Amino acid sequence: MRGLLQIFAVVLAGFFAANALPAHAQETASLISDRLSITGDTRLIAEGNVEVFFQGRSLRASRIIYDQAADRLLIEGPIVLTETGGDTLILASQADLAADLSEGLLTSARMVLNQQLQLAANEIQRIDGRYTALNSVVASSCKVCASHPVPLWEIRAARVVHDQEERQLYFDHAQFRLAGVPVFYIPRLRMPDPSLDRATGFLQPKLRTTSLLGTGLKLPYFIALGENRDLTVTPYITTKGGRSVELRYRQAFRTGQIDVTGATSRDDILPGESRGYLFATGQFALPENYRLDLKLQAVSDPAYLLDYGISDTDRLDSRITIDRTRRNEYISGRVISFQSLRDDEDNNTLPSVVADLTFHRRFSLGPLGGEGGLRLQTHNHWRSSSDPLDGPDDDLIADGRDLSRISARLDWRRSFLLPGGVEAVLLGEASGDIYSVGQDATYSGNYSRSHTAAGVELRWPLVKATGTGAMHVIEPIAQLVWADSDNNGIPNEDSTLLEFDEGNLFSLNRFPGSDAVEQGRRANIGMIWTRYDPRGWSMALTMGRIYRERDYGQFGPASGLAGETSDWLAGVNFTLPQGYSLAARATFDGDFELSKAEGRLSLNRDKLALAASMLWVEADPLFENRPTPTREFSFDASWKASQQLTTRLVGSYDFEGGRGTLAGLGLEYRTDCIAVDLSLSRRFTSSTNVTPTTDFGLSFELIGINGKGAAGPSRRCS
Repeated sequence: MRGLLQIFAVVLAGFFAANALPAHAQETASLISDRLSITGDTRLIAEGNVEVFFQGRSLRASRIIYDQAADRLLIEGPIVLTETGGDTLILASQADLAADLSEGLLTSARMVLNQQLQLAANEIQRIDGRYTALNSVVASSCKVCASHPVPLWEIRAARVVHDQEERQLYFDHAQFRLAGVPVFYIPRLRMPDPSLDRATGFLQPKLRTTSLLGTGLKLPYFIALGENRDLTVTPYITTKGGRSVELRYRQAFRTGQIDVTGATSRDDILPGESRGYLFATGQFALPENYRLDLKLQAVSDPAYLLDYGISDTDRLDSRITIDRTRRNEYISGRVISFQSLRDDEDNNTLPSVVADLTFHRRFSLGPLGGEGGLRLQTHNHWRSSSDPLDGPDDDLIADGRDLSRISARLDWRRSFLLPGGVEAVLLGEASGDIYSVGQDATYSGNYSRSHTAAGVELRWPLVKATGTGAMHVIEPIAQLVWADSDNNGIPNEDSTLLEFDEGNLFSLNRFPGSDAVEQGRRANIGMIWTRYDPRGWSMALTMGRIYRERDYGQFGPASGLAGETSDWLAGVNFTLPQGYSLAARATFDGDFELSKAEGRLSLNRDKLALAASMLWVEADPLFENRPTPTREFSFDASWKASQQLTTRLVGSYDFEGGRGTLAGLGLEYRTDCIAVDLSLSRRFTSSTNVTPTTDFGLSFELIGINGKGAAGPSRRCS
């Protein structure tokens, strides 16, 4: 009997090792059953809640009979066989299999792949230990029950063969049905099983209709070129003469990866011209923890990306960057090329090529205390134009100006705690710059500049707890700053746009770049009030203002920083536990005249998500080259109408122009087995020289076909 039991254990091990490596075929399986008996000398019977475990696989059945003489396994169900990880599940009523599983038959069987795709068959046959053949098959990932006996989609086939080695499914005489209605017939159909991450074949199609191109169908075809590279080819033909081929190539290397996308097109929008684009990215790890980033963006004409729904960007950015980031150190070198797609910008007069080198390090100052920083930087930019004068764009910058700069900056900060809980901070910085300006009738030549600034800051945080458990923190802050008042006539190109906000209210220099530095003695005064409520809501309010010894004329009216006394800055952040949040900021003078206001309101609930933003900025033709005010409103909303249906709505409106700029509507229907995405958008205006367009898109996905779709809620069974 012991010998028979050993043979039986080996056979059961073979049952589970049929899809595993041969080296594991003789490992011992664990058997649990209510009863175990031997009939004659060759039949061993396990019955009653039989469970077998082997290398992560499990088999459950009501009865297993091993006939040593016939070398067969007779299994009575219900049978549940689960592969390692649960990716494959086989259910059957009974089975008659060879002991080594090289052949055999399972009746009234069902195979479930990746917990999604189900293949139900009258019988499942094992062939040569590699193939699983199913006859009279219905395949679907939809839930089927008494109240919904017909799946939303199904594939009926006379025969399906699963090649476990190649991980492919082969359908013979397949018929695709929607809601039980036959849609089309395919004599032969091949698809990868869900355990295969990458396989050559067609991907999800997408229907797109635009007012310029008409209706067209995108049908991507994925080609696996190897384990580390692939190519996707997408033909796109439209009813208004559009003919395109889109390509995407990806490759992974030992130290990085590249991703290249592009397209070439011919259409009736620009008759007789070839159009297209090329985008590429790459990331690579270099020695000594350095990183290489590559980015390429090119397009044939400014309107192409919007015409074909690829991107709404209006400036292309190609660059090569090598950098390294450590705890107290940052090193970077980069070369950037810009291409503008805006109809009001001339690429010949823009700084189209930029090169930078940066070294930044933080360190402690020993006996002096506090923390210091050193930054060394070089910067160069070039324009294609050689005109030393300002041309028709009238932006007060010579059309051919080229500039080079070498900069060094030291900064220091140290905090002290004074009696009464007052925090005192000493801070300072010193910088030096050398400029070389060419092809500029006004500024050509070499310049040097040194700048120093120092300040003292006092903070007095006051904390109070109320009887309800709420916590209030009030922190008045005063900062006195002394700084040089000479800019040496250096042209300002990288610091024309300023944001006066809570982040730089208490700062030695509010200019974002290096060409300009904030001059003169001044006082930065403000207060921060924060309230934390135990019921889950909180609020933070910041107010402040800047008082200067004199006005050096460095700031425009839209910045909120102009004059001896700046505008008031007020910022608020408000959060409620029900999903509401508000962030708003405004700058205004003593008469409450706004120079800038912006806000964002968001709501995130179980069924409703809403985000709305507003921007109001007065005109600033001299400093920001913006002759008209900016008054815009935009919103983005989604509503989960049901467990399966989600609606989306987006829009933006230009109050200054008195017109909408974008409107969009989307519907998504997603269940456990199907996803339909419908979108409709209208772009009324653009910063590029394109015609306003209407865009309609439709995508249809059968979830579970490739095992990668994100399943939604199942239909309820009653």
